[in-house]
Amino acid sequence: MNARAALFAYEEFFKTSGLPKLPLFISGTIIDAAGRTLSGQNVEALFISLMNAKPFVIGLNCGFGAELMKPFSQRLSQLADCYVHAYPNAGLPNAMGGYDETPENFAKNCKKFCEEGLVNMIGGCCGTTPNYIEALWNVVKDMPPREIPTRSKKMHLSGMQEFVFEDHIPFINVGERCNISGSAKFKKLIKNDKYEEAIAVAKDQVENGAQVLDFNLDDGLIDGKKAMTRFMRLALSDPDIAKVPIMIDSSKFEVIEAGLQNCQGKCIVNSISLKGGEEEFKE
Repeated sequence: MNARAALFAYEEFFKTSGLPKLPLFISGTIIDAAGRTLSGQNVEALFISLMNAKPFVIGLNCGFGAELMKPFSQRLSQLADCYVHAYPNAGLPNAMGGYDETPENFAKNCKKFCEEGLVNMIGGCCGTTPNYIEALWNVVKDMPPREIPTRSKKMHLSGMQEFVFEDHIPFINVGERCNISGSAKFKKLIKNDKYEEAIAVAKDQVENGAQVLDFNLDDGLIDGKKAMTRFMRLALSDPDIAKVPIMIDSSKFEVIEAGLQNCQGKCIVNSISLKGGEEEFKE
C-alpha cells in the first residue's frame, strides 16, 4: 500500500507539473523463506498490484542475500513484462549486525542471476561496499541481459496471492455475502457496529471456496465511505481474507475510492455508473 500511494503521487506530480515522466524504479523486499513481503504478499501478487504503473524496472532488494533471493527473483522474472533488477545484501547479518560474506562470494552468487537470464540490472544492498560492486562487475560485465517476456493477456488479480484467470478455470466464485444490498444478516451486523462478526462472514466465504470477495456497504442510513474504510482495514488485516482479490462494489465514486485506498492488491471495481455524468465517470 505504501508503494501504491507512492505511485499515486508519481502520477499526480507528472500530470500536474507538465514535465515528461521520469522512469519508474520499484523495489520490493522479501522478509521470510516463503517469499513474502512485510505486508504478506508474494512476489507475483506484488508485481500484479503494481503492473498498472508500467514501471521501467521492478525487482527485489535487501533480504537474505543473493543465494536465498534467487528463487523469488526467478518467479518475478517469469511474470514481469518490464526490466527486472536485484540488489541483495552481502549474505545474512551476523550477531553484531555486520556482514561476513566476501566480495568474491557475493559476486559468485549474483553471477547466477545473470547466467540464468533473470535480471537486467544487478547491484548490492546492505553490507556491500565499492569493492563488492567491483567484484560483481568483473564477473557479469560480458553477460547478456534478461529478455523481457510477453505478458499473458489473461486477467491478473491479486490479494496477498496472485489470481490469474487461466483457461482451466471455468468460472470464478465471487463471495457476495458481504453485501448490504443482498444480505439482511450482513446489513444488520454493520448497522449494529458488529464488525468482528461481519468479518467472520468474509472469512467463512473464503474457507468455502470464494476466489474473490465482494464488499458492498451502500445504504441510505450508513456512511458508506466510513464503513468501507473501516471494513476493508479490519478485513484485510486477516491473512485468510487478504489472500484473495477484492471486488469493491458501490455506485458511489467516493466509496469506491475509499476501498481502493485500503486495498494492497489488484482488485475489481463493480457497479460504477454514469449517473453523475461522463466527466466524473472518466475521472
